Amino acid sequence: MSESYKSAGVDIEAGEETVDRIKNHVKSTFNKNVLADIGHFGAFFEIDKGKYDNPVLVSSVDGVGTKLKIGFMMNKHDTVGRDLVNHCVNDIAVCGANPLYFMDYLAFGRLVPEKAEQIIKGFAIACRENDVALIGGETAEMPGLYDDNEYDMSGTIVGIVEKKNILDGSKVSKGNVLLGLPSTGLHTNGYSLARKVLLDKYNLTDKPVGLNASLGEVLLNVHKSYLMAIRNLIDRIDVKAFSHITGGGIIGNTKRIVPDGLNLKIDWKSWEVPPIFNLIQSAGNITDDEMRKAFNMGIGLIAVIDANDIAAAEKVLAELGEESLVIGSVE
Repeated sequence: MSESYKSAGVDIEAGEETVDRIKNHVKSTFNKNVLADIGHFGAFFEIDKGKYDNPVLVSSVDGVGTKLKIGFMMNKHDTVGRDLVNHCVNDIAVCGANPLYFMDYLAFGRLVPEKAEQIIKGFAIACRENDVALIGGETAEMPGLYDDNEYDMSGTIVGIVEKKNILDGSKVSKGNVLLGLPSTGLHTNGYSLARKVLLDKYNLTDKPVGLNASLGEVLLNVHKSYLMAIRNLIDRIDVKAFSHITGGGIIGNTKRIVPDGLNLKIDWKSWEVPPIFNLIQSAGNITDDEMRKAFNMGIGLIAVIDANDIAAAEKVLAELGEESLVIGSVE
């Protein structure tokens, strides 16, 4: 009996079917700047040079982490792609950049075209919502490296900003306030700890007291995009800096944009921590300090602004339907 690529676990036909399935999803994100169709060796994106005097490209790469494990257990694959796009968009938007295009990498133990389509459909939804072109990607089948029913993913975002408008924390000064915007849950961080303490005590179909949906559904809440909030604040307020609250929590991320010699003062009682975090803390008997290092605790974005701009910033956000509250200051 002769061996084949398929007998080794790699199904080329499944890959071709996947490409056919995703074409319309991907093309739905294209704009006039995308110069190549699906299937070329490289992706082409034309920059509108007339919009910028001194353009700087801004990029970021990330994954979804062990939140994927919850998706596997729930057999739900149409949200993790949205998580990844929104996470990447936020990471460059807080630098003042407008996202241009996104590229993905998907690695499967066994490629199931229907599953791949759901993931990439999620990419496309978020790309359209953020006005980003899903310009290219790679799908790999690697039997023996991943379990047949599992996969991993990463994504790269590229954006652009006028050099003089880069937000890098250099404008942050003593007396600035921290305006926090709520998260939609854990976003894409802290899932290794959350799974460890929660899944010993609960099933994902359970609805513990305080949650408005099943545990699995709450854990799969989509990582929120703050792009519109960031853009509108930049346009109308003298924002000093932004902090996207991911791994490392509020302090770990926000101190990255605070100049040497200054510190953060967080009023941890200034907002109501969402029930999912209280559930995790009680289930694992976790200290406050550990919770604040691992999770966003209900705050997904922080805008650092002058104290005199609080009312104006809150008005801008309220017009977008965004909640906000002062959660601390720079000292």
